[in-house]
Amino acid sequence: MTIPFLDLKAPYGELKDEIDRAVRRVLESGWYLLGPEVEALESEFAGYCGNSHCVAVGSGVDALELILRGLGVGPGDEVIVPSHTFIASWVAVSKTGARPVPAEPVESTFLIDPAAVEAAITTRTAAIMPVHLYGQPADLDAINAIARRHGLAVVEDAAQAHGARHRGFRVGARPATAAFSFYPGKNLGALGDGGAVVTDDAHLAARVRLLRNCGSRVKYHHEEPAGNSRLDELQAAVLRVKLARLDAWNVRRRAVAGRYLAELAELDGLRLPVVAPWSEHVWHLFVVRHPRRQELQDLLAAAGVGTLIHYPVAVHRSAAYAGSVAGSYPLADRLADEVLSLPMGPHLTAEAAGEVVAAVRAATAHLTQGRCPAGRATTGSPAPR
Repeated sequence: MTIPFLDLKAPYGELKDEIDRAVRRVLESGWYLLGPEVEALESEFAGYCGNSHCVAVGSGVDALELILRGLGVGPGDEVIVPSHTFIASWVAVSKTGARPVPAEPVESTFLIDPAAVEAAITTRTAAIMPVHLYGQPADLDAINAIARRHGLAVVEDAAQAHGARHRGFRVGARPATAAFSFYPGKNLGALGDGGAVVTDDAHLAARVRLLRNCGSRVKYHHEEPAGNSRLDELQAAVLRVKLARLDAWNVRRRAVAGRYLAELAELDGLRLPVVAPWSEHVWHLFVVRHPRRQELQDLLAAAGVGTLIHYPVAVHRSAAYAGSVAGSYPLADRLADEVLSLPMGPHLTAEAAGEVVAAVRAATAHLTQGRCPAGRATTGSPAPR
């Protein structure tokens, strides 16, 4: 692609000297797990979020699972999850032995609908898991109010929302309990897998620390059977360098999103993302909708613009959950058929963003009027290049 969907080399290029020094510092220390870099990252990220505790773990899905286990969620319990999300949100629930119960989104924002959440509550519901999808916080005021009325825990999936704000407070701020992913493509991404739990609950933080380390607080003394989910020192050191740039990089993302919103408005068939009034979006992804999504994607590929689909198969339709989820989820099905993610990132240049805009405008015109982007008649979809 002339314009890739995401450039993962560019962040290293910008921060090469600092990242190299951080990596060298770890290599020269000879300490690679649960050492000073992890401890420093935990302190710095907790402070960044505005919360008391951070526990670094091996991945975002581990962070969700360990929170649920730390809260005592297990077999016989239900956890309400979005019907439209990445499958990891559901998998974390399943790994505890509990059952994920889907709730449909608000169509305009893609975010879980509080009314659907309340309708899904049963006597077996133990927790609600709102997902701050694509970089936008869910309606936490409404969800937390529902949770208080029913005596339920709220576990925020903030894997795509590093630095996002809900009514002025960062996602993961006190008194929230939130799970973050440091997968390389995230707004705050490592050079491999990683994740973190952020909470103001000291007891929960201690439980997660125990569960991430084979049930051990003291070496070779194991209090319960547990797994191994530890962020390594190299990843922590790199994340510390990137954390210092996160806000500035999110500003760059907002600039790209602002241009897309302004210059792609009112195109036939194209539905743009909606920013909720309580939200300070960090645009992990810029997701549009089109009823002829595959044709649009093909036309953009022919123009050299890379795109991805988040997510082409609704979770309840996946092989992992097919036949095990009761009910129908038409909004999740419709979104799976229509969503398309445009190039987005802090290193997407203004020139590249302009080319994306031009390509989308030309492609939607072609789909509407039956002409090709260059104005020539066409009898079929152009071949990708």
